[in-house]
Amino acid sequence: MRKLLFLTPLLLAGCYNDSATFYADSSQEHTLTVRRQQDYFWSDQGRFILMAARQPDCQRRIDLAELPLEDTHMELFSDGDNRWSLRAGSQVWHVETQSCSLVSAEGPATGTKVGDFNAEIDKITFTEAPGQ
Repeated sequence: MRKLLFLTPLLLAGCYNDSATFYADSSQEHTLTVRRQQDYFWSDQGRFILMAARQPDCQRRIDLAELPLEDTHMELFSDGDNRWSLRAGSQVWHVETQSCSLVSAEGPATGTKVGDFNAEIDKITFTEAPGQ
């Protein structure tokens, strides 16, 4: 019985906990990182989180949504002036790395497409849009 108690935390641990990063301006100081995290191994949904950073002035975690762990496609758009839009299906988030904030979770994605975050069965990746 004691052994089962020690194994309980392992059953509650998630299987997915990974991320992919877009480097704005080819700089490691200005990044947008999308993380996916599965809280329970039996769940097919995960928390998607944006880590926005523009060092040394900005670093913030922005909770996006619960989305399918696999086959989730999230587009990234740049509006210039450190303004970004992320779109996953019909959900859109507008963020700024100037003020380090979630500006809005409504309206259409705006700006020029920069690339895509793709969550697959084994990893999440970022792929730049052609011509970037």
